[in-house]
Amino acid sequence: MDSPPAPPPPHGHGPLAGVRVLDLSAYIAGPYGCTLLADQGADVIKIEPPAGDNLRQYPSTLASESRAFLGVNRSKRGIVLDLKRADDHAALLRLVREADVLVHNFRPSVPARLGIDFEQLTPLNPRLIYCAVTGYGENGPMKDKAGYDQVLQTMTGMCALQGKRGGPPEVIYGSVVDYYAAALLAAGVASALFERERSGLGQFVGVSLLRSALTMQSARMIWVDGESLDIGRDMRSGGVTGIHPTRDGYIYISANTARFWKALCERTGLDALAGDARYDTVRKRAALAHEIVPALHAALAARDAHEWEALFGDEVPSAAARRIEDMFEHPQTLAEGMIATLEHPVVGRYRGVAHPIKFGRTPGPAPFAAPVLDAGAPERTHWSDSAVARKRKA
Repeated sequence: MDSPPAPPPPHGHGPLAGVRVLDLSAYIAGPYGCTLLADQGADVIKIEPPAGDNLRQYPSTLASESRAFLGVNRSKRGIVLDLKRADDHAALLRLVREADVLVHNFRPSVPARLGIDFEQLTPLNPRLIYCAVTGYGENGPMKDKAGYDQVLQTMTGMCALQGKRGGPPEVIYGSVVDYYAAALLAAGVASALFERERSGLGQFVGVSLLRSALTMQSARMIWVDGESLDIGRDMRSGGVTGIHPTRDGYIYISANTARFWKALCERTGLDALAGDARYDTVRKRAALAHEIVPALHAALAARDAHEWEALFGDEVPSAAARRIEDMFEHPQTLAEGMIATLEHPVVGRYRGVAHPIKFGRTPGPAPFAAPVLDAGAPERTHWSDSAVARKRKA
């Protein structure tokens, strides 16, 4: 069977224009890393099994598609391949010969069984950048365990530090490890592409959730010779810096510098605190939070959160607590061009995130919707993207 004909690549001249990426990954870390490459102009082909990416099946208040899948897989074209079938496997190998990057998130022992490990693909395309996203890395006793964001959060101490002092561990919602791994993927692949311009050769790039979770905590992961291991590693300054109640709603305030502390006191009418030597450093204020915070809360009760945010302005770093829905119309979000309106053949028109990185001379292409899953197409290797699907639907 011949290679499937590809529809035209996305328009645009981003810094990665002309780079073709084969995305065999699922869930968040691998797929969103490839989306970041697409945002920069790469032509990303999402390759799914007939059942589709598992993220498509996640709970969603959208009846026809997973909200998470749409958000994680924008600006990709799609194809369905069953790598356990000889003809589909052969089709993938033909795509590999013309690709620049391949990304997957199989456990280390799986690619060899599927005939797509680095050693088997490199002879077909010595320039291929081969990126593997794993839970725990490529070596060690846990390398073949399935790894997930919140599993790694819990394992690496993130949940213990997120919880209140003396309380149970708490998950940090928002898939922070996955998204940080996605950023490392995009950075690692871009660096490998840059090096390839010098050497002419591709290479293996490894990203793991374990490495991502620990790298995120590099400011905590410091153990000095002779220092007790069981010491406080919590970086929260406590007390003044944090979320506080107002007359209506909550506001986050950061006042760790002398300038911000002084401005906070002036705008809340607590001028006497600003001149008190007992509170003139962030460490002193954290130690005496039990004295400062009640006075601060009493002052904040005079206005609602948005009023305080406006009053603090540029002088006190702060933010009224908002819902994510509020960001669709936030003037700063709109000014930055971060919201795009996309057309999906099943979901219809929706708004989502776009343009996470700005390039002055080589802006990336306009974003488009995540691909539909067309496992029932007559040809097993059937391309789909939003434009193709719209034409088919019409």
